[in-house]
Amino acid sequence: MNSEHSTILTVTKSVCPLCSKELVTNWVKDNIPFFGEVMHITSRCECGLRYSDTLIMAQFKPVHYEMKVSTQDDLDARVVHSTSGTIRIPELGIDIEPGPASESFISNIEGVLDRVSDILEMVVRWDEEDKTRRAQELQSTIKKIKAGEFEITVILEDPMGNSAIIAEKAKHWELTEDEAACLKTGMIIFEKE
Repeated sequence: MNSEHSTILTVTKSVCPLCSKELVTNWVKDNIPFFGEVMHITSRCECGLRYSDTLIMAQFKPVHYEMKVSTQDDLDARVVHSTSGTIRIPELGIDIEPGPASESFISNIEGVLDRVSDILEMVVRWDEEDKTRRAQELQSTIKKIKAGEFEITVILEDPMGNSAIIAEKAKHWELTEDEAACLKTGMIIFEKE
């Protein structure tokens, strides 16, 4: 194996939050285009608990991306979402903010809408009349968006600067310190000394 492609595995052990047995976590550094240095984390317990994520180690200037989605072709715009990114779709009243279970992903706008639709499907199953009705309305609107019949704005903001909407139509600018301070960052922040 070439030494520049070799990886170093670090293993830590802790207590499983579900069963209190040993939780084994593997940590592997990697370098991914656009993201830069990342840490792949995989945790497993014999009780069946599994967790995996990729944490971005770099921090860039806080950023705001925005894109009008008005055609079916716009749904193909690449979305790079880090664990510290916030996605907003104002026309739908949707804000997806980072929290303890935030995951990074690379998808497209259609994939983001599919994620929203999956959450709405869970809301429909709750069987609370007002919430179910609103969730069904949003699902209907998402179908119209995918058919190119309803225009939305997708906003992606990241105080760590690790998220982006990659498309010619996408606009972006640096957030001020005050704007960035108002955003959530998720659970884990690595600071370099």
